[in-house]
Amino acid sequence: MHYKLPVSKYTSIKQLVYSYLIKSVSIDTFKAENRCIKNEKILLHKGRDDDRVFYTSNVSLGLSKSQNRKAMELASAIASDLSGICGDVFSIQIVPPGWIHFELTNSTLATWLQSLVEGSGEEAGEFLAGSKGEEFSPQQEQHPRPSASFQCPIPNLFAVQYVHARCCSLVLLAHREGLIKLREPVPNNSPAFWSVISPNPLPWLNCDGTLRLNHPDERRLIGELIQVIDNIECHDVKGSVKWEKVALSLSQAFEKFWSNCRIWGEVKTTSPELAQARLGLLMATQSVLRFVLEENLGVFAPLEL
Repeated sequence: MHYKLPVSKYTSIKQLVYSYLIKSVSIDTFKAENRCIKNEKILLHKGRDDDRVFYTSNVSLGLSKSQNRKAMELASAIASDLSGICGDVFSIQIVPPGWIHFELTNSTLATWLQSLVEGSGEEAGEFLAGSKGEEFSPQQEQHPRPSASFQCPIPNLFAVQYVHARCCSLVLLAHREGLIKLREPVPNNSPAFWSVISPNPLPWLNCDGTLRLNHPDERRLIGELIQVIDNIECHDVKGSVKWEKVALSLSQAFEKFWSNCRIWGEVKTTSPELAQARLGLLMATQSVLRFVLEENLGVFAPLEL
């Protein structure tokens, strides 16, 4: 299956929602959104539901008074416009007294996961083709570059480095056993890190278009990845992020996934597509862990221990 949503590596889902939301609000409120957003009246929160990925916004509540329109009426107008421009990216729902919910479609989630695996080499922060909302720049924290030798100045991060190294070992094992085929079995320092020849893209979706990864621990790990990328990309949270805690939480979510979601053995034999999708989730985790370790914490992301 070919995925048509050209997201760049480390583009956050929150970014995508904002970009579409701002474009729609400019149509339905005569560009009043600029003042509203600068005054921080528009809030966007990720929902706490591991079974689905959704965000909720109070934009219609924040603008109803200045627009002299009922919140539900304004929410319906915005939702109608959004459905026309991004109906294949999010499903839109209106919730009284005027909240707008954006639920990520399976195909968009599959494309986003694929982008984490393969990377694009483009600048983080670029949007979908054709989406021109306000941009969120990638985090520009200043950290010393990690040295080539193995160093771990923060003791608690050894567990995170261990998970990163184990992910790398498991990917190479999958290549040796023919579960996937890599162009260059030895990782390099390119933005993509891994270059998967086959299957490409990975089989994230079943034949009916639903996501293969439906185990609670798979969904929890996906939710953690989404939250980490939101933290990396979005200005409104980057100053308060505790990156050590973020890295530990992601590595713990991976541990639960790895304990309860098998890739080899019977799964590889009877459901190879599921095994490959789970391997893709593993590769996406490695990609994000590497970024957090090296760019946000300034420590080495080892390939092996």
